[in-house]
Amino acid sequence: MFNHQKYEKKYYLPPTLSYDWVKKETVEKAPIWCSVDLRDGNQALPIPMNVEEKLEMFQLLVEIGFKEIEVAFPAASDTEFNLLRTLIDNNMIPDDVTIMVITQAREHIIRRTFEAIQGVPKAIVHLYNSTSEAQRRQVFKKTKEEIKQIAVDGAILVQELAEETEGDIYFQYSPESFPGTEVEYALDICNSVLDIWKPTPEHKAIINIPTTVENAMPHIYASQIEYIHKNLSYRDGVTLSIHPHNDRGCGVSDAEFGVLAGAERVEGTLFGIGERTGNVDLITLAMNMYSQGYDPELNFSHLDTIRKKYERLTRTTVHERQPYSGDLVFTAFSGSHQDAISKGMKYRRENNVEKWDVPYIPVDPADLGRNYQTDVIRINSQSGKGGIGYILESNYGIKLPYKMNEEMGYLTKKISDKTNKELSAEEIYRVFIEHYVDYYPLFQVIDYQFNKNGEQKVTLTLLKDNQQIEIHGKGTGSLDAVSNALQAYFGIDYNLEVYEQHSLGKSSIAEASAQIGISHQGRMYWGAGINQDIMKASVQALAAAVNKLEVF
Repeated sequence: MFNHQKYEKKYYLPPTLSYDWVKKETVEKAPIWCSVDLRDGNQALPIPMNVEEKLEMFQLLVEIGFKEIEVAFPAASDTEFNLLRTLIDNNMIPDDVTIMVITQAREHIIRRTFEAIQGVPKAIVHLYNSTSEAQRRQVFKKTKEEIKQIAVDGAILVQELAEETEGDIYFQYSPESFPGTEVEYALDICNSVLDIWKPTPEHKAIINIPTTVENAMPHIYASQIEYIHKNLSYRDGVTLSIHPHNDRGCGVSDAEFGVLAGAERVEGTLFGIGERTGNVDLITLAMNMYSQGYDPELNFSHLDTIRKKYERLTRTTVHERQPYSGDLVFTAFSGSHQDAISKGMKYRRENNVEKWDVPYIPVDPADLGRNYQTDVIRINSQSGKGGIGYILESNYGIKLPYKMNEEMGYLTKKISDKTNKELSAEEIYRVFIEHYVDYYPLFQVIDYQFNKNGEQKVTLTLLKDNQQIEIHGKGTGSLDAVSNALQAYFGIDYNLEVYEQHSLGKSSIAEASAQIGISHQGRMYWGAGINQDIMKASVQALAAAVNKLEVF
């Protein structure tokens, strides 16, 4: 039985509530970003990365712009320990990057951690112990004072070992399982640890508040963070950090609200990789800032390349709908969406718009190294004429008249529906060529000669039933003469309603495209031609349109 009554709220509200964070509109200044891909992300992988893969991941994180990177839990395995030694012994840590190592508040683990970082120029030692009511009662069977003493003893040992270690060592403490911890109790432990470390503005400590298992709505977490922010000891000597997980699907909101509430630092991973439902996705957080016009101080201009490397190193797959990163996040299949995007892009070009404001696309895909032609509008049976016209114009320079574009849209959708698949740009172009350009089931114009003597006269050579036929016509202009010749020879009657032409490129030898629409008994028939000679293209287009008449 699906029984909701077996559950209850597991979070704790702070003793006093304030909502100053609500008055802030958005995150305007980038927090300190700390990547935990090599530790928290790595421990969630079915097959953890080896040392070589971790080194490549470390370099990727440096290239993106991370200045703080949690690289290992050195006491957890030889691989973790060896990674640190490789980074340190080979001077692979840039001067402006601080590595972080994590340790439980247990003596032998702390000592092993300091063995691993011997010789490091600069590092953060991240100390943690679990503080939640459930773990105190069920796992450790210890009182609040006993749990706090574990944190204090760990802080004392960390400080002692740091004094014996070369290099600039900074401290971080996390009350692990914070979401199930009484907020005032978590604050008391943090302040007790700070009393040991006595941080200063010149050498700050980090207090990190994790949503180890997310169990409340984001505004609850923000209120908890604001309480801690306002009541931390040594506040000017402390960097308040947050480490959101995504168990309720609210990791991004937790992080953004947490920063509004006073946090200055965010720990997370690329693409949100992490245990259970994952860590907060730092790409989403950074790009959310970027989309509002603020500098996130991380560079994702080649996000597709980053994603492919990440997938290779971690043996994971980024979901196609992952914000900003997924294959389909800039893609519109819906006809109405495609039409709006197409018109928005056209408006942007024609009006030389500086600020990005295209419907349905929150950021310019090109900023992330994505491709308009393949990423933005893709065609299936749900698509519309606007999207199909956009594909032809953006990929091939072909601009269709409105009604012709509408007909092409219905034709393409029908093919996609019948084949039950998405159509590529090449397949759409092939449909266009087969149905409008190379469409000569009845006859084909293989040559023509004009002679202007007062009126424009033309001699057309047709190929019909495998025989060449010469026909003649005259008119007020070249195309009118060709049209009159065809109507006279075949005994048909139609009106030339639409004639459009344009170049497919900017050079003097670029091909031209012509589109012609003729009407017969209230119905339009369309043809197109492509040739370096615009007259040849026009004659091709007219011949294709006439071939479609149903009077033969």
